Amino acid sequence: MDTSRKFVSSRGLALIRAAESFSPLTYLCPAGKPTIGYGHVVRSVDHFPRKISKEQAEALLVEDLAPVEIYLCAVLPGLTQNEFDALASFCFNVGLGAFEKSTLFARLKAGDEVGAASQFERWVFAGKPPKVSPGLVKRRAAERLLFLSPEAMPWTP
Repeated sequence: MDTSRKFVSSRGLALIRAAESFSPLTYLCPAGKPTIGYGHVVRSVDHFPRKISKEQAEALLVEDLAPVEIYLCAVLPGLTQNEFDALASFCFNVGLGAFEKSTLFARLKAGDEVGAASQFERWVFAGKPPKVSPGLVKRRAAERLLFLSPEAMPWTP
Protein backbone atom coordinates (compact mmCIF):
# COMPACT_ATOMS: atom_id res chain seq x y z
CA MET A 1 0.00 0.00 0.00
CA ASP A 2 1.33 3.43 -0.95
CA THR A 3 1.19 5.56 2.18
CA SER A 4 3.44 8.37 0.98
CA ARG A 5 2.33 11.68 2.36
CA LYS A 6 0.51 14.14 0.13
CA PHE A 7 -0.38 17.69 1.02
CA VAL A 8 -3.26 19.87 -0.12
CA SER A 9 -2.01 21.94 -3.06
CA SER A 10 -2.50 25.63 -3.67
CA ARG A 11 -5.63 24.73 -5.70
CA GLY A 12 -7.14 22.85 -2.77
CA LEU A 13 -6.24 25.60 -0.32
CA ALA A 14 -7.81 28.20 -2.61
CA LEU A 15 -11.02 26.16 -2.78
CA ILE A 16 -11.17 25.80 1.00
CA ARG A 17 -10.39 29.48 1.63
CA ALA A 18 -13.07 30.55 -0.86
CA ALA A 19 -15.67 28.22 0.65
CA GLU A 20 -14.91 28.96 4.29
CA SER A 21 -14.21 32.69 4.02
CA PHE A 22 -11.92 34.40 6.52
CA SER A 23 -13.29 35.60 9.84
CA PRO A 24 -10.91 37.25 12.29
CA LEU A 25 -13.55 36.92 15.03
CA THR A 26 -15.29 33.87 16.46
CA TYR A 27 -18.76 33.18 15.05
CA LEU A 28 -21.24 30.29 15.16
CA CYS A 29 -21.18 28.20 11.98
CA PRO A 30 -24.45 26.76 10.58
CA ALA A 31 -23.86 23.65 12.72
CA GLY A 32 -23.79 25.89 15.81
CA LYS A 33 -20.06 25.46 16.55
CA PRO A 34 -17.81 28.39 17.49
CA THR A 35 -15.53 28.95 14.50
CA ILE A 36 -12.72 31.35 13.57
CA GLY A 37 -10.30 31.95 10.70
CA TYR A 38 -10.93 29.63 7.74
CA GLY A 39 -13.37 27.22 9.34
CA HIS A 40 -11.35 26.35 12.45
CA VAL A 41 -13.71 24.94 15.07
CA VAL A 42 -12.68 26.48 18.38
CA ARG A 43 -11.91 23.85 21.02
CA SER A 44 -11.83 24.32 24.78
CA VAL A 45 -8.02 24.06 24.67
CA ASP A 46 -7.71 26.92 22.15
CA HIS A 47 -6.73 30.30 23.53
CA PHE A 48 -7.03 33.03 20.94
CA PRO A 49 -6.85 36.76 21.22
CA ARG A 50 -10.18 38.43 20.53
CA LYS A 51 -9.16 38.78 16.89
CA ILE A 52 -6.77 36.71 14.73
CA SER A 53 -4.80 37.65 11.62
CA LYS A 54 -4.93 35.98 8.21
CA GLU A 55 -1.48 34.56 8.94
CA GLN A 56 -2.78 32.94 12.14
CA ALA A 57 -5.82 31.63 10.24
CA GLU A 58 -3.52 30.13 7.57
CA ALA A 59 -1.48 28.35 10.27
CA LEU A 60 -4.69 26.95 11.81
CA LEU A 61 -5.91 25.78 8.40
CA VAL A 62 -2.67 23.91 7.69
CA GLU A 63 -2.80 22.37 11.18
CA ASP A 64 -6.46 21.37 10.77
CA LEU A 65 -5.80 19.78 7.37
CA ALA A 66 -2.95 17.55 8.58
CA PRO A 67 -5.19 14.74 9.95
CA VAL A 68 -7.29 14.86 6.76
CA GLU A 69 -4.19 14.57 4.59
CA ILE A 70 -2.82 11.66 6.63
CA TYR A 71 -6.19 9.88 6.54
CA LEU A 72 -6.69 10.26 2.79
CA CYS A 73 -3.16 9.01 2.07
CA ALA A 74 -3.75 5.96 4.25
CA VAL A 75 -7.22 4.92 3.06
CA LEU A 76 -7.22 6.12 -0.57
CA PRO A 77 -3.69 5.82 -1.92
CA GLY A 78 -3.28 6.61 -5.58
CA LEU A 79 -5.56 9.65 -5.75
CA THR A 80 -4.56 12.31 -8.24
CA GLN A 81 -3.68 15.66 -6.71
CA ASN A 82 -6.99 17.14 -7.88
CA GLU A 83 -8.98 14.24 -6.40
CA PHE A 84 -6.99 14.55 -3.19
CA ASP A 85 -7.59 18.31 -2.95
CA ALA A 86 -11.32 18.00 -3.62
CA LEU A 87 -11.71 15.25 -1.03
CA ALA A 88 -9.62 17.17 1.51
CA SER A 89 -11.97 20.14 1.13
CA PHE A 90 -14.99 17.86 1.47
CA CYS A 91 -13.60 16.04 4.53
CA PHE A 92 -12.51 19.30 6.15
CA ASN A 93 -16.11 20.47 5.88
CA VAL A 94 -18.13 17.36 6.77
CA GLY A 95 -15.62 15.56 9.00
CA LEU A 96 -13.79 12.28 8.54
CA GLY A 97 -16.46 10.25 10.34
CA ALA A 98 -19.23 11.40 8.03
CA PHE A 99 -17.00 10.89 4.99
CA GLU A 100 -16.13 7.35 6.03
CA LYS A 101 -19.84 6.46 6.32
CA SER A 102 -20.76 8.11 3.02
CA THR A 103 -21.73 6.56 -0.30
CA LEU A 104 -19.08 8.82 -1.84
CA PHE A 105 -16.41 6.96 0.17
CA ALA A 106 -17.93 3.53 -0.56
CA ARG A 107 -17.91 4.23 -4.29
CA LEU A 108 -14.31 5.41 -4.17
CA LYS A 109 -13.28 2.26 -2.31
CA ALA A 110 -15.07 0.23 -5.01
CA GLY A 111 -13.13 2.06 -7.75
CA ASP A 112 -16.18 3.92 -9.06
CA GLU A 113 -14.80 7.45 -9.41
CA VAL A 114 -17.64 8.71 -11.61
CA GLY A 115 -20.23 7.37 -9.16
CA ALA A 116 -18.30 8.93 -6.29
CA ALA A 117 -18.24 12.30 -8.05
CA SER A 118 -22.03 12.20 -8.38
CA GLN A 119 -22.30 12.06 -4.59
CA PHE A 120 -20.84 15.53 -3.89
CA GLU A 121 -24.15 17.21 -4.75
CA ARG A 122 -25.97 15.24 -2.03
CA TRP A 123 -24.03 17.05 0.74
CA VAL A 124 -25.61 20.50 0.49
CA PHE A 125 -27.76 20.65 3.63
CA ALA A 126 -26.99 22.64 6.79
CA GLY A 127 -28.76 23.84 9.92
CA LYS A 128 -31.61 22.51 12.01
CA PRO A 129 -33.91 21.65 10.41
CA PRO A 130 -31.60 20.90 7.47
CA LYS A 131 -32.03 23.22 4.49
CA VAL A 132 -30.18 23.51 1.20
CA SER A 133 -27.29 25.91 1.70
CA PRO A 134 -26.40 27.98 -1.38
CA GLY A 135 -22.82 28.14 -0.09
CA LEU A 136 -22.63 24.35 0.12
CA VAL A 137 -24.17 23.97 -3.35
CA LYS A 138 -21.40 26.20 -4.71
CA ARG A 139 -18.68 24.42 -2.69
CA ARG A 140 -19.79 20.93 -3.73
CA ALA A 141 -19.92 21.95 -7.39
CA ALA A 142 -16.36 23.30 -7.10
CA GLU A 143 -15.19 20.14 -5.31
CA ARG A 144 -16.80 17.90 -7.93
CA LEU A 145 -15.31 19.92 -10.78
CA LEU A 146 -11.84 19.76 -9.24
CA PHE A 147 -12.24 16.04 -8.47
CA LEU A 148 -13.03 15.32 -12.12
CA SER A 149 -10.44 17.71 -13.61
CA PRO A 150 -7.37 16.27 -15.32
CA GLU A 151 -4.13 17.29 -13.61
CA ALA A 152 -2.85 19.48 -16.44
CA MET A 153 -6.08 21.44 -16.84
CA PRO A 154 -6.26 24.98 -15.39
CA TRP A 155 -8.79 25.30 -12.59
CA THR A 156 -10.13 28.12 -10.43
CA PRO A 157 -12.67 27.84 -7.60
